[in-house]
Amino acid sequence: MHEPPARRGAIVVIDYGMGNLRSVWQALVRVADGREVLVSADPAVVGAAERVVFPGQGAMPDCMREIDARGLRPAVLEAAANKPFLGICIGQQMLFEHSEEGDVPGLGVFRGSVRRFPADRMRDSDDHRLKVPHMGWNQVRHCREHPLWAGIADGARFYFVHSYYVAPVDDACVVGTTDYGILFTSAVARDNIFAIQCHPEKSAQAGLAMLANFVAWKP
Repeated sequence: MHEPPARRGAIVVIDYGMGNLRSVWQALVRVADGREVLVSADPAVVGAAERVVFPGQGAMPDCMREIDARGLRPAVLEAAANKPFLGICIGQQMLFEHSEEGDVPGLGVFRGSVRRFPADRMRDSDDHRLKVPHMGWNQVRHCREHPLWAGIADGARFYFVHSYYVAPVDDACVVGTTDYGILFTSAVARDNIFAIQCHPEKSAQAGLAMLANFVAWKP
């Protein structure tokens, strides 16, 4: 799974020590159409990639600390500025300016904050209490067309595991929403960046379709 320097056209999954990335790698290999897929913590390998995937699990303060401890911040920001870039779960949240989780700054690629689900509003339509973290399958509604939605039905179900969600300042970047007690932003996109709160690598055919769309995407 870990390889030395990326060849031209490689897809690189950024490894900053937070979470098991094997499922992301395996899903990408399934749809990569022969392209090289690497998992790497080396900024030079990230810099040489054609396209970059930025996943993650865990707490925002730990993730931000590890990004800096491994010297990956410049490579992540350069990739987000210049390459097809897919953020997944915490990899979406870290693109924003600030998180309530640990009161820490993010990378500031998107304006906005990361907020915890409000306990007093976590009720379903039958007034049953909803658990936090939000864990399991839920629908993602498309707010506008995007190449990564190609072949994926509006309202398709994806797999989620999270207690926090992104709240963008600019509604124009919102491409997907999900209802869990509140209607929250579950996908954002701008230029060469697409980022989603759910785990496409764990989301069966809809998730594989999204990853295949990312592999083919030419923003």
